[in-house]
Amino acid sequence: MTQTGFVQLLDLAAGVVLVTSFTALWLRRLSTVVRVVALQGVAVGLVALVIGIHSHETELVAISPIVVILRGIVLPGMINRAIRSGAEHREVESLINIPASLLAASGLTLLAYATTRAVVALSPSPQVQAIPIGIAVGLIGVLMVATRRKAVLQIIGVLMLDNGIALVTFLATSGVPLAVELGIAFDVLLAMFILQLLTTRIRTKFGGTDLDQLRELHD
Repeated sequence: MTQTGFVQLLDLAAGVVLVTSFTALWLRRLSTVVRVVALQGVAVGLVALVIGIHSHETELVAISPIVVILRGIVLPGMINRAIRSGAEHREVESLINIPASLLAASGLTLLAYATTRAVVALSPSPQVQAIPIGIAVGLIGVLMVATRRKAVLQIIGVLMLDNGIALVTFLATSGVPLAVELGIAFDVLLAMFILQLLTTRIRTKFGGTDLDQLRELHD
């Protein structure tokens, strides 16, 4: 792979990861948000694949299809199953409106670039230059957790945060040992199983997962 081709593919894959974060905040249908986050997981796997091929990192090339399967198929599929099994309203409900969400995400992206300026200046490498994107995606995931009312959307926010962390890991280290990445991936998978179980129990007991309504029950 030529250096030019590597830079173009890396920028494309990393750009898709960032754009899907904004798109997830913009969409109103839960099922569509899940599809977008699934695409984001695939893009994270493609980042690992591109870096692995260019750097001749066999472990990273081997990790990439696992990342695609887990983050692009398995975890979004579990979230979709939780949505389909519920009788609740399937529109996105947020504490702030969509324009405010997008504005906040833009501010977090600028913050990510501002806080990583010193790190980016250390190396002209394309991987290092793209690190702010991973930080921004993680921050947008935190934003989704903080502003979305339904537990399912907060689970999606956690997955987005984890995608951002994984992207930074691939970009900053050019890959991690296979055992470490597998351990992290299966930890996330286990956490998603637990969150899905809790969401199902909440829905069964209270008839929904709107957090405002659950707070009223507590009060």
